[in-house]
Amino acid sequence: MSLINTQVKPFKATAYADGKFIDVSDESLKGKWSVLMFYPADFTFVCPTELEDLADHQPEFAKLGVNVYGVSTDTHFAHKAWHDTSDAIKKVNYPLIGDPTGTLSRNFEVMIEEEGLALRGTFVINPEGFIKVLEVHDNGIGRDASELLRKVKAALYVASHPGEVCPAKWTEGAATLTPSLDLVGKI
Repeated sequence: MSLINTQVKPFKATAYADGKFIDVSDESLKGKWSVLMFYPADFTFVCPTELEDLADHQPEFAKLGVNVYGVSTDTHFAHKAWHDTSDAIKKVNYPLIGDPTGTLSRNFEVMIEEEGLALRGTFVINPEGFIKVLEVHDNGIGRDASELLRKVKAALYVASHPGEVCPAKWTEGAATLTPSLDLVGKI
């Protein structure tokens, strides 16, 4: 069964953000759109490139009213140490959630049990706490924040325009589709 359109399971965790430790829970995600980006571990190789790319795009997500979170099975203490030592991670101003027990990674079905690490999973969650977009990569394949931003914009558009759908390669301002009997066989 897919996690699409399922509610985020209850969780409580500690994150590192803006020079302090903060509490984050499933309730923190409610009321705004959110992106949770799982990655395997701090002090690795592909992960800082992804988190830096997401940090570069974070102001665009913020303009859309979307909260961004990074999640790994490291502790919030490790996130702080990584932030203090990595030039790429110093750019990150969104919360990095610690998941040392693997609860979140299991809830989102990205845990690699034999390694104690998460796969590269990306989840877009609506203000009611339902998963609307999910993408999971092998850990050797990095993600592109600009493509994630496009998907978030599509999710926001569809949510605010009932009855319309966004076709392949849709970008903000482009034509959408309104599924109907008249469209059958015309695309």
